[in-house]
Amino acid sequence: MKIAVGLVENLPVVSVALEGNFRDAAGKSYASGSYRFTGPVVLQPLAPDSSWFVLDDFRIGVGFHWERLQKRRFRGDLRVVDGTGGLTAINDVELETYVESVIASEMSSASPPDLLRAHAVVSRSWIVAQLAAGSGGGTFKRLREVASAEWDLLAWYGHEGHTAFDVCADDHCQRYQGVPDSGSDQSRRGVLDTRNQFLVSGGNVCDARFYKCCGGVTEDFRAAWEDREVGYLVPVFDGPGAIPDVNDAWIRSNRADVYCNTSDRALLGRVFTSYDRETADFFRWTVEYARSELSELVSRRSGVDLGEIRKLEPLERGRSGRIVRLRIDGSRASLTVGKELEIRRILSESHLYSSAFVVDDEQDRIRLTGAGWGHGVGLCQVGAAVMAENGVSYTDILRHYYPGAEIEKRD
Repeated sequence: MKIAVGLVENLPVVSVALEGNFRDAAGKSYASGSYRFTGPVVLQPLAPDSSWFVLDDFRIGVGFHWERLQKRRFRGDLRVVDGTGGLTAINDVELETYVESVIASEMSSASPPDLLRAHAVVSRSWIVAQLAAGSGGGTFKRLREVASAEWDLLAWYGHEGHTAFDVCADDHCQRYQGVPDSGSDQSRRGVLDTRNQFLVSGGNVCDARFYKCCGGVTEDFRAAWEDREVGYLVPVFDGPGAIPDVNDAWIRSNRADVYCNTSDRALLGRVFTSYDRETADFFRWTVEYARSELSELVSRRSGVDLGEIRKLEPLERGRSGRIVRLRIDGSRASLTVGKELEIRRILSESHLYSSAFVVDDEQDRIRLTGAGWGHGVGLCQVGAAVMAENGVSYTDILRHYYPGAEIEKRD
């Protein structure tokens, strides 16, 4: 099975460097060197295991606080196609090569082996489930005025926003950053050890979601996406025991019995990619705004002129404490926002770490105290890393974060 991964879009010219010999669909040969393509082309490596193409300005973390350009190498075919805004570069790559790159892009190849094994099963399952689902209903956004000066904004985002390729190479889908800079043997071992293994529920491959840090409790699928039940994407306590009562005090607390609450900086240094290491204090975090600053930010990011913000009021929370619907009262209008990602986008220039936060209103300033990093649905990468480091097998890690799902080998 080949996966079509969108690498870059809307370019007037696609500039690449080839390492090894390639051939286009007409049989023309391309030796190692730099090339600029101004129109459609398909290049296939003559020796797939020892040939790559290189993008110098490959953008990662689009829209997030770690956004930047990097030089990255990719295995497989390079396909340049016409798009509505210019040229799109697509990498057609075998499934297992794709998974190897994903687990080395999402988490460092120096991670504990059972974390890499668990992530290989998760990432393989996720992409196959997305391809099986096709383009059905995974992205939704609606802004409407429900009454005079009363607005409602509801949004969630799935991979179905892409039409020219199967998945993108960024966090919108799952990170795919080409050939690992180092440690590829460990990533490849994680893929080989779990080859053809999938998470399965009800006979179907699981839509296995994941993120960085749950903050103590994982979240229900419907809190982040459409209102439907997914039996294996339900809240679990990220530790031994039952789910506690997640309230304001919980979000402010520093619970020691939580897997993802780790002070093992050496482990995080091995697990996180170089740019993820720049993000500190994600288990519990604080963001503070001047009221005037937040008022301008929210109006600009939402597209609704709310005036001066008077109050942020959570209307609905999930079991992890993540806010599903937030009411923002302003001097000119009020806006109700959902779901979790849209809340995070509107209250930040990029994204808040999560929507699990409490609000402290202090005259001219508003402070948000929050828990976790990401949507919280499915695998908690930091919690899984701690479990793996402590000797928990990848199969038990997967059973913890996807209750009721089974691991099944499929050819």
